[in-house]
This record gives sequence, C-alpha cells and structure tokens, in this order.
Amino acid sequence: MLTVDVNAEAAGTIKLGNFKVNRLGYGAMRITGPGIWGDPASRQGAIRLLKRAVELGVNFIDTADAYGPEVSENLIKEALFPYRGIVVATKGGLIRRGPGIWIADCSPEHLRRACEDSLRRLHLDSIDLYQLHTVDPKVRFEDSFGTLLDLQSEGKIKHIGLSNIEPQQFTTAMNMGEFVSVQNNYNLINREHEDILRLCQQHGVTFIPYFPVGGNLPDGFANDVVSKVAAKYNASPYQIAIAWLLDHSANILPIPGTSSIKHLEENVSAAALEIDEADINTLNAISKNVS
Repeated sequence: MLTVDVNAEAAGTIKLGNFKVNRLGYGAMRITGPGIWGDPASRQGAIRLLKRAVELGVNFIDTADAYGPEVSENLIKEALFPYRGIVVATKGGLIRRGPGIWIADCSPEHLRRACEDSLRRLHLDSIDLYQLHTVDPKVRFEDSFGTLLDLQSEGKIKHIGLSNIEPQQFTTAMNMGEFVSVQNNYNLINREHEDILRLCQQHGVTFIPYFPVGGNLPDGFANDVVSKVAAKYNASPYQIAIAWLLDHSANILPIPGTSSIKHLEENVSAAALEIDEADINTLNAISKNVS
C-alpha cells in the first residue's frame, strides 16, 4: 500500500473561477451518519478528519446542505472557520426526508432559502462556490440557474457550479451566464458522463467527479485489471483510480470522501503516483468491457 508522506499540492493546482486550488479536494458527504443522515458516530472524529485534510494540503472542501441534512456544513464551520486559504463549496436543490431519500426542489423559492441557510450555517457573507445540486424535472432549468445568477449578482455567492446535468443543460447555462464547474458521477469504471467532461474541457470549466473511487458501484473497484495495475505500484485500487483521474484530464478536480483519517491519508498519497503510459492505456480500456 502506497503510504508515502505526500501533500495534496503534489497533485498540482487548478483554477476555479477567481480561485486557485490544489487538484485533490475533499468531499464531505461521508462525515455524517449512515445513509448520509444524522450525526456521525464521533463528532470530534469528524472534526479531526477535516483538520487533517487541511494539514495535508487540501484546500477545496465540497459539501451540500442535504448532507445530514445540515450536519456536514455545521461540522465544516466548527472545524475550519474562518477558512483561511480554503475554498468551501456547497450545494442546494435537494431535500432530505430520511436516510437514502433525496427529493429534488430547485424552485427559485427553495434555492433562495437554501442559499441563505447555508450562508448562516457556514458563517459566510458570500459562498465561494454554490452549486445547483440536481436538475428538477418539475422546474424549468432556466428558472433554477437564473436564480443562482441572481444570487451571484446580489453578492451572496462568488461562483456558480452545476451538478448532475446533461449536455442540454450545459448549453442552456452557457447561453445564460457564467458557471465555473460541473459535478457529475464519474470514475475509472463509470464514464457515462464523458461527454460532459469534454464540454468542460472545451469551455474551460472545471470538472469535479463525484464518486471518484466508485462509491456507488456494487463492487467498487473489484476489477482484476485494476488490481493487477495496483499491485505493480504497491498501491490500492482506489489510489490507482485517483491517480488515473488526475492523469486523465488537466481540468479534473477529484474530491474523494471518507470518514477515516487513514483512508484520507492514502487518498492524498495517490498524488505521488505516476502511472506509465502502457498502464494508462490498459486502464483506459476498462470501461469498454464493463456492462
């Protein structure tokens, strides 16, 4: 297992609007309870993990009001405020009714209320990156995105991001105003949103893959090919997955999440991996053989 002492700066940096952040961020979904619901088993443990992430050079923290709900944002504020040198991103547009239950509400009224509540919880006057968490089939996308543009013009958010979108919404948003990031499900095994990645590359938009180490895949990275490559580099399959993302495109900003400091340190260590071209080609071929 690769466990060298590596700082997240080893992954290089990326522009996110007016910010420059290290290319290995932290996704703060899993510092909540089971089912992304309620408080973690150890609140102090979650706070130590967030502080450790910053010690390791992570300066981009991604969360959402729906994580807990509210729990993740509250922990981030308790652990990291006043956020010196840290870019905090959050999202609005999903309502929680219980563990594993996610209900879209991207109405202008809800998004305004959600943004105000996130400002209060994070103790901010303006959110660095505020992302539309999903596309709500009950609401015109133009109305949802337009609300974020209004909130930006009012100074309540600095930059806008989108999440869980398709190419149609990307194009619509481009015609309406500026957004700096897209966050979609994407990883070594699941490359369903390669088209969104390519659009981001073409237009200088940062692509933030969620589930970067296959969090929603039934068997994770239990793949013979990945395991064989991992063994060659004395790494875990998850470290290989992160290193592959960093190599795959310069505009990718992975945000692996975990509730374990040990796994956090292993994830950051992946920034030191340099996979040779032959093995990259082997990894590139995997998704074509996965149903």
